[in-house]
Amino acid sequence: MRTIIFCLLCLATLFPAAVLGDEARVVVHPENTDEALLNPGMGWVCFHYSNRLWAYGSQVEPGDTLDWFPGASVIYFRLPWCYLEPEEGKYRWDLIDSYAQPWVTQGKKIALRVTACENRFRYATPEWVQKAGAKGIDYKFSTTGTTAQETLWEPDYKDPVFIEKLGNFLAAMAKRYNGNPDVAFIDIGTFGMWGEGHTGGTSKLSQEETDRVVKIHIDLHKKCFPDTLLCISDDVAGSSRQGNSFPSTDYAFSQGVTLRDDSILVQKAPKQWYHAGMAQKFWPTLPVIIEHEHYGLSRERKAWDPALLLESVEQYHCSYMSIHWWPDVFLKENREVVAKINRRLGYRLELREISFPKEVSIGQSFNIDTTWANVGVAPCYGGGFVAFTLKNRAGKIAWVSTDESFDVRTLPVAVPGAAQEVKHTSGCIAGIVTPIPTINDGVVKYLKESKDFPFGESVPTIRPGTYQLYISVGKRDGSPVIALPLNDSDGAKRYKIGKIVVKNR
Repeated sequence: MRTIIFCLLCLATLFPAAVLGDEARVVVHPENTDEALLNPGMGWVCFHYSNRLWAYGSQVEPGDTLDWFPGASVIYFRLPWCYLEPEEGKYRWDLIDSYAQPWVTQGKKIALRVTACENRFRYATPEWVQKAGAKGIDYKFSTTGTTAQETLWEPDYKDPVFIEKLGNFLAAMAKRYNGNPDVAFIDIGTFGMWGEGHTGGTSKLSQEETDRVVKIHIDLHKKCFPDTLLCISDDVAGSSRQGNSFPSTDYAFSQGVTLRDDSILVQKAPKQWYHAGMAQKFWPTLPVIIEHEHYGLSRERKAWDPALLLESVEQYHCSYMSIHWWPDVFLKENREVVAKINRRLGYRLELREISFPKEVSIGQSFNIDTTWANVGVAPCYGGGFVAFTLKNRAGKIAWVSTDESFDVRTLPVAVPGAAQEVKHTSGCIAGIVTPIPTINDGVVKYLKESKDFPFGESVPTIRPGTYQLYISVGKRDGSPVIALPLNDSDGAKRYKIGKIVVKNR
């Protein structure tokens, strides 16, 4: 019986950080890069519609998925209900699909908010809802410092007719987006001005009344979107209300709804934000989203501070950060802080060391030792498992071994420069040695009789030759999902570590 041997050799010219440990093992210290990574559950969020059809995607060329903006992973559509259902039961999903599809094709995500009250529309909630009997109030509202002239309409957010019609709309929306893997998150935005829970300039609900209404809208969205990440504005608890725990946001958390801050850097420090403390309940288990003020307006008020934008990522343990302006202008004027944020935003998994034997026998167990660190501000909420892949000379996959005992979700987060290294030993078996069954096997009998049987007594699961060793993080079946800050990617999130020679002993 022949035994096939894996000889794991270091590629000294391609892996200068690799050194020989003892005579039987190779140790590699991969160089981790500073590149922006596109990974699930994190990234920069481009406001295509920011309550307006023209802001801020109208200056972006059709089909442009912002690949030139480092870390841009989500296109965000925030629209009044009236645009999407202008007539009852007749929908304008094309307003979303036309711009979403290029992003989805590129493997990026979309996010949504549908609002029911806006200061730019008399009927952000469609007029046909009022005509159907939904109650509401007329009001005047201005953000320009001048006396408001136009009369606008705000629905009663708990009115039975309003809730019925909204529920029908959300049910139709859920047919497209609930459980849709292309959706990063959906805002619960059907209450208050801009979907942020403000009623101070409209119906002037007390906080107790607000809390009751918020619960209704959380429950309605959870009913329609049980399989999609939902988030709610921090302002439902009071936009400048100090504290860490409030009934509305506590209830949201209890329902698995995450938090977004709408918005930071509206005012100068020390009033740059109010609810970093509130985020501490959410971030250990749910990705936190930050929306900064419209960049141009923040800059005009002299509230914009790149250092504070970076600090907000740290304090909130933020996974998603907004691009709330023309994206090209924002990047041009903030490129340095964008790069810094990309090194901390969400999670960032570094492979610090990998050690493996130079030779392993087919079918026999051996260990690969790795050292990992999460240098981001948030956990890798979706988790992932380390896989080792062998590729042949043609670049084709010959063998995959996944370690399901180690979930990268467990890697801790820390302040900058203090990431905790976690060592792990993966038990692997490469190939299998087992006799070929011949009992009642007519095919084997035929091949032997025709002298066309190419094997010996055992199954040849790996052919002799030279193989490349790759590492990846992803699904239990070895499918890569998470991009790592490593060089020598195969384009599918597998990263070359060394070379393996498979030979006969």
